[in-house]
Amino acid sequence: MTVRPDNRLADGPMQTVGCDTCGARVEVRKSSWEQTSIQWHADAVEACLERRAASPRPGPNGATFSGCQALRQAISAAAVRGELGIQDSDPLPVNPEAHDQDEVART
Repeated sequence: MTVRPDNRLADGPMQTVGCDTCGARVEVRKSSWEQTSIQWHADAVEACLERRAASPRPGPNGATFSGCQALRQAISAAAVRGELGIQDSDPLPVNPEAHDQDEVART
């Protein structure tokens, strides 16, 4: 049996993105607007304020960190500005609810 190589990183390598709040720098790859892969390094784990403040929860996966909101916003902003490549060629999805709220606010 032949193992097929995974060429995803060759097509779109991970890029460094820094958090605007704590300065933690992580490696990021966006396959689409909805899917993001993040590689944390030891120095980023130590620098992340939200990660340090997270309390372990009960259960076998209690130490799982659900994510940093500040870093999520930095990654999203980098993608919108075009600084972080997105492998999927689909345009940025539009939130119809936000559009409706904008219309209401203008009236």
